[in-house]
Amino acid sequence: MAGCLFMLPVPISDSPAKESLPALTIETAKRLDYFLAENAKSARAFLKKIGHPKPIAELSIVEIGHRPDPAQVKSWLAPLAAGHDIGIVSEAGCPGIADPGAQVAQKAQEMNYQVRPLVGPCSMILALMASGMDGQNFRFCGYLPIKEPERSKTIKDLDKRSTFGSGETQIFIETPYRNNQMLKDLLASCSPQTRVLIGMDITGPEEFIKTKTIEQWKKENPELPKLPSIFGILGPQKPARRNR
Repeated sequence: MAGCLFMLPVPISDSPAKESLPALTIETAKRLDYFLAENAKSARAFLKKIGHPKPIAELSIVEIGHRPDPAQVKSWLAPLAAGHDIGIVSEAGCPGIADPGAQVAQKAQEMNYQVRPLVGPCSMILALMASGMDGQNFRFCGYLPIKEPERSKTIKDLDKRSTFGSGETQIFIETPYRNNQMLKDLLASCSPQTRVLIGMDITGPEEFIKTKTIEQWKKENPELPKLPSIFGILGPQKPARRNR
């Protein structure tokens, strides 16, 4: 019988794993011997943290990197043919969602292996849940361009996309050391009534999730710490029609 490929979430903060991972996810990780990891070092730290019963050195942990090599994927899945289950782990959060893993899952699907997603934290979803923004019509944009004028143009385009007709919440991420620059660029490029979400250290001890308009953020002018963050914008919407 062929093995199963588990999409295995890991914590997104330094809090204990049991605070953000269900028991089933932790127990599944503890029984696996084969792992495909975005980063082998962080995978070993995670498995040690949850108390994997086997010595970490005896586990098979293959580092697939940030951009997995398509030519390697089939060989990485070889243990499935021998009946062994495999877990994919990213550095933080859910594999395949803004993190490596989709290419591996795609190949497993093509080869008719079972792919099973497990429950765990996803920063963009958790931030959106708490934001008060539209959670039925949203778009994840990954990282925005770093250089100008592409960066400002992209922000203005996202602001326009999020306003009125489409009303689509725009979610994106940034490297922690550029958090303050991201906020500065949003304040400079978005319309005054656009709402801006800032979510930081989600599920962690310094969790911060706030949504305010551009005008309100300008008055506060906060200094953001260098913590993993999620940003979102949603422009002003047309009032809903009343039925007569």
